[in-house]
Amino acid sequence: MTPLLHARDVRVTSAAGVLVSGAGLTVAPGETVAVVGESGSGKSMTARALTGLLPEGVRATGRLELSGQAYDLAAARTPWQHIRGSRIALLLQDPFTSLSPVHRCGEQIGWALPRAGRAAGIARLLDEVGLPAEVAGRYPFQLSGGMRQRVAIAAALAAGPDLLIADEPTTALDVTTQHEVLELVAGLQRARHMGLILITHDLRLARARADRIMVMYAGRLVEEGPAAQVMDHPAHPYTARLAACDPPVTHRLPALPTIPGAVPRPYEVGGACAFADRCELAVEACRTAEPALAEVARGHRAACVRPSDVRPVAVPPLAVPPAAAVAPEAGPAPALLTVRGLTKRFPGASAQALDAVDLRIAAGEAVAVVGESGSGKTTLARCVVGLERPDGGSVEFGGGATGPRRVQYVFQDPYSALNPGLTVGASLAEALKAAGRPRSEARSDVPGLLDLVGLPAAYARRRPAALSGGERQRVAIARALAPGAELLVCDEPVSALDVSVQAQVLNLLSDLRRELGLTLLFITHDLAVARQVADRVYVMRRGRVVETGPVGGVLGAPAHEYTQRLLASVPAATRAE
Repeated sequence: MTPLLHARDVRVTSAAGVLVSGAGLTVAPGETVAVVGESGSGKSMTARALTGLLPEGVRATGRLELSGQAYDLAAARTPWQHIRGSRIALLLQDPFTSLSPVHRCGEQIGWALPRAGRAAGIARLLDEVGLPAEVAGRYPFQLSGGMRQRVAIAAALAAGPDLLIADEPTTALDVTTQHEVLELVAGLQRARHMGLILITHDLRLARARADRIMVMYAGRLVEEGPAAQVMDHPAHPYTARLAACDPPVTHRLPALPTIPGAVPRPYEVGGACAFADRCELAVEACRTAEPALAEVARGHRAACVRPSDVRPVAVPPLAVPPAAAVAPEAGPAPALLTVRGLTKRFPGASAQALDAVDLRIAAGEAVAVVGESGSGKTTLARCVVGLERPDGGSVEFGGGATGPRRVQYVFQDPYSALNPGLTVGASLAEALKAAGRPRSEARSDVPGLLDLVGLPAAYARRRPAALSGGERQRVAIARALAPGAELLVCDEPVSALDVSVQAQVLNLLSDLRRELGLTLLFITHDLAVARQVADRVYVMRRGRVVETGPVGGVLGAPAHEYTQRLLASVPAATRAE
């Protein structure tokens, strides 16, 4: 069978140097190929090179063949207007930014359709992605995240492309919406016999959805092969370590495996294995030459000099509950936070955001609140810290009201939560001064705060833009700890991070609980993260708590059908089957 897409020697460069080094990619009609790796691995740059959408100042070279027709990626006259949309469509991570906020959804879907019969075509595409016809008259901000992504899919498919490139299409979605969107894409792919390139940092999600997996690291392709082969028998140490960082939903680990260090910039690696400095198997040969992709099994290749020594990383489950776990029904542990009958309805909303919610957290305990988008979990968290005013009910903290020195909030996006104009040291000193520390003490306490979250004292001179996502979140946690907070309310604090960085941040929170006796209220849509973090869990749906109990019992043997449905939506590759 002639490949639908065959890309050879794809190289992406900027003024700084090489960003992607000689990647190759083949996709057959109807095939799903997953491209995985951490941020900075080059997977999104490769996708943009294949669609002619590279940022200004970045250029690509290499050969692109579509159904046997060849194109030169470096040619000034590559006919991208005939390739994008009709041959290759790109579906981006965030539909809110990829869709125009000032045009109705129907208009945006119809841009790629002929004028004759456009209205019927829009209705047909909306029906194909499972949306009612009236969505055509709405603006993107009037839709949920899942509905916006469906509109983006309809717009991407309007011109009838042969290949869809989906770049992290479900990262910002809750587990059930993620499952629905991926099932939708799979159904459309089968119906249209369309090729799919799925770009993701989640290796286990790739295993559940892809026929083949390509693993990229620091701008290089380090492993590729059939999905089951790559997952079950990784031949590159990076693949094995990345898979191990993904938390299981079936059991709790004593500590999540991590990958020490960070992804290097591709142009700083030189003629060596890019992973050598983070690899336990590295030998001198890894640092003197770049390993070539070599076959280790039929259709399975890896760029490693010791592929036969690579093994999946095995971590035994935690045998006993952590010492910090305190179940209120097991003893007279005092409540640090008590929420009674909390209600909240936003103006113009047809339903309650919170409907008589009760919640209790004992001192030193970690409690997770899980549920789909719109379940009320973030509204609950914001009411706890006073960022929203409830309509009814009460929030009591240690027998009294909450206060800024006793409870602090850790936001989902650390970049928007930190002032980009202030250095890290200035942000932390400001938080210390707000807690009543004299200016001189505030400055001298900054290195200790950075050390507490595993960052060097020299980071005090950096600004947020100079930090990685994980480092920024560590700074945000340090700022929350500055006033001496007893309770951290963490609202999706790891959902925007790569799985390896996510593991580091979750391990940090676990260490801080032990060292400082912290109490956590952890908001998440990721059930596997809840299993690793929490002692108890509250499951919310449409503003109500539908199930609560010890995390092992609720996630191991859920009693409510909604909790069962949440668990059933978790990709099979993340569950022990």
